[in-house]
Amino acid sequence: MKLQQPIWPRFLSTQLVLALARLGPVGRKLPAPGTWGSVAGMLYFTVFFYPLGAVATVLLSVFTCYLAVAICGEAEFRLARKDPGEVILDEFVVMPLCFLGWRSLVGPLPPWAVFLVGLGLFRLFDILKPFGINRLQDLPGGWGVVIDDVAAALAACATMHVAHLLWLHFGH
Repeated sequence: MKLQQPIWPRFLSTQLVLALARLGPVGRKLPAPGTWGSVAGMLYFTVFFYPLGAVATVLLSVFTCYLAVAICGEAEFRLARKDPGEVILDEFVVMPLCFLGWRSLVGPLPPWAVFLVGLGLFRLFDILKPFGINRLQDLPGGWGVVIDDVAAALAACATMHVAHLLWLHFGH
């Protein structure tokens, strides 16, 4: 199966595509735009995903990731650059995936600390791209822009859960 860039964003204005991909002015006006996109994603998680369980979070994230693939790929095309740093919708939409099952992590750490650790781990994995995450960027169009961030978010989530299990096993 060959992944193809969705075509529906071609019918949107360049101004709208870039505004969505950059989260308004955030992607162009602030230093370290990926980090600010991730911080905005934390607010997104808190407002829309905080009360949801893992299944609802995954389903809603699949939908928003598809939208991000379409918008980020179109922004990449219109800017004529591969995965431009100012395009931060990808970091924004994947942040809820960092916190799948987050309630089970509360105990050794308060909720605010779980969220800060998740943010930090996500940024670490997004920047360093270990475990083959860097190869995902080679996927075509918006798929390469978004899927590496999905992998970084899931790696952050898995790291927190493994650390929690180790704490429960060895920390007491």
